[in-house]
Amino acid sequence: MRRGKKQLNNKNVRHLITKLNPRSPISEQFKTIRTNLQFSSVDTELKSMLVTSSGPSEGKSSTTANLAIVFAQQGKKVLLVDADMRKPTLHYTFRADNRRGLSSVLVAETSLKDAVTSSDVGGLDLLTCGPIPPNPSELLGSKAMETMIANAQLEYDIVLFDTPPVLAVTDAQILANMCDGAIMVVRSKQTEYDAAQKAKELLEVGNAKLLGVVLNDREQKKGHYYYYGT
Repeated sequence: MRRGKKQLNNKNVRHLITKLNPRSPISEQFKTIRTNLQFSSVDTELKSMLVTSSGPSEGKSSTTANLAIVFAQQGKKVLLVDADMRKPTLHYTFRADNRRGLSSVLVAETSLKDAVTSSDVGGLDLLTCGPIPPNPSELLGSKAMETMIANAQLEYDIVLFDTPPVLAVTDAQILANMCDGAIMVVRSKQTEYDAAQKAKELLEVGNAKLLGVVLNDREQKKGHYYYYGT
């Protein structure tokens, strides 16, 4: 049991590199991604974004968490939402209470204000998944979700959603239609081209504004930084 806890802690250290080592080359690349996102929205303000991937284990959750941190480090008021209501991880990563969260808000068991918790990163608040519901897709596509996003955008500069992989379930497609933009994560030497292309097409069917793709775990070459890696 102790060994398992130590492994989880080490994993979290790797996930939150922008918090633990904000001057590292990897953290700098997250800041570059942040800047590129801001340049992509010169004409329209990005208030809500989702992060997804084509399949599992491509790094979308750690990417979402680190992006939220670098936006908060810039002075933005940020809400990080765990919208992966099938395999939530946000409460593990930040060691947050998950007895209530997004699902609790969507079924009107609690208000958004009461479900949100603060993190130990200044400017960053968290909305965990909450109890896993039997109908995630229906909840994410509900009027209650639209209302939650609208209310969150009144309180925060950036609302960032971690969503399930596109090819696994329809959740990301559904949410993409409600957000200002979408980011897709692919993993070097793992994500197949056809899978990434299919995920892109499905997001476009969902009327997503695809802001860009984050390449995860690119091999570092001598004299060069990672584009992004964990």
